[in-house]
Amino acid sequence: MLIGYARTSTSNQKYSLEDQVEKLTSKGCEKIFSEEISSVSSNRPEFEKALDFAREGDTLVVTTLSRFARSISDLWKNVERLDAKGVSFQILDMNLDTSTPTGKLLLTMLGAVYQFEREILLERQLVGIAKAKREGKFKGRVPTAKRKSGDIQRLLQEGLKPKQIAEKLEVGVASVYRHRV
Repeated sequence: MLIGYARTSTSNQKYSLEDQVEKLTSKGCEKIFSEEISSVSSNRPEFEKALDFAREGDTLVVTTLSRFARSISDLWKNVERLDAKGVSFQILDMNLDTSTPTGKLLLTMLGAVYQFEREILLERQLVGIAKAKREGKFKGRVPTAKRKSGDIQRLLQEGLKPKQIAEKLEVGVASVYRHRV
């Protein structure tokens, strides 16, 4: 059985998630797990469900390597979990399939290149942020809860509990406590 996994980092990447699901469906995936969650999150529930669902002889399919792993160590940890279950792995945009020795070799090489590329990107990003700070152009992320302080006050006055307010405004509970009068 072909099992698909699709992921985007943010909810404003709807098209990307839809595109991934469409590609996985056209590949023939009978079951597709998808989620909108950052790759740096340690908790990817749909990813875990996909790995748990897979059985011996199945193949887990993703559209790109970045949907499957965040680093080379994460890649190998996940591949080993699949191998232990007798499940192979496919990456559509690389036409890579780990059910063959060549596929495993290519995954090793491409995983290393991917890790290198990611580290270079992060390094460039830090250089760019430092330059923008020196020029007074970088102010950082606008605090979400601070912008919603008025809404927090209003909802508290209406009698909602901090947890309810946090869910409604999509902020952390601690932020609600921080911004109450």
